[in-house]
Amino acid sequence: MADDFRAVSLDTPAQYADAAALYREVFGYQQPDHGVNPRLLAALAGNGGSVVGILDAIDRLVAFAYGFPGTSESALYHYSQSAVVAADLQGRGLGRMLKYAQRDVALAHGMTRMRWTYDPFQLRNAHFNLNVLGARARWYTPDLYGPGTDRLVVEWDLAPGQAAVPAVDRVPVARIEIPADRASVTELVITRVREEFAELFAKGLVATGIRRTGDGTASYLFGSPA
Repeated sequence: MADDFRAVSLDTPAQYADAAALYREVFGYQQPDHGVNPRLLAALAGNGGSVVGILDAIDRLVAFAYGFPGTSESALYHYSQSAVVAADLQGRGLGRMLKYAQRDVALAHGMTRMRWTYDPFQLRNAHFNLNVLGARARWYTPDLYGPGTDRLVVEWDLAPGQAAVPAVDRVPVARIEIPADRASVTELVITRVREEFAELFAKGLVATGIRRTGDGTASYLFGSPA
């Protein structure tokens, strides 16, 4: 990564306000209820959550992520709620810097797993989460935030030596095909994909990577959790 950027934990009211403004700008949110509350960020930062950012050479906040501790049955993990990168700097590795900054926070609080969600039909996010970071998709949640917001839940092993070991090159035991173009996703496709994910997850498999096939489709690759 270029020396012009550095990851930091945000810890001042001004930085929280800058993070909230960047969040609205990147997502194009106009309504206040779609924003991030700076006071919430302060509370998260002071109580085991992650509020991290990337600063450029003149200390301008250009990327931001936040998360918090989560539990599920007996599991304890860090949940990464959202991450944003300034539009003119996307594709330059800042997203990876954010995730590793959150990883450091999680490990400092004794957590060795991180979870987050993403749209299963967004190939760029799928590639980053599965192929680049080496996270594993383990659950499929239809309509998580309302109709039309299906999400895959991924889990990232933060233990030393594990967080950067993608398994995309392993021979998959199963595949799920999806359109490479998000605009080509129909209700029939969504229904099929929901059913196929449910079937493979029920067998104890996890999505370990995604690969474009060159014919207008891409394939999720499945293997064992190990």
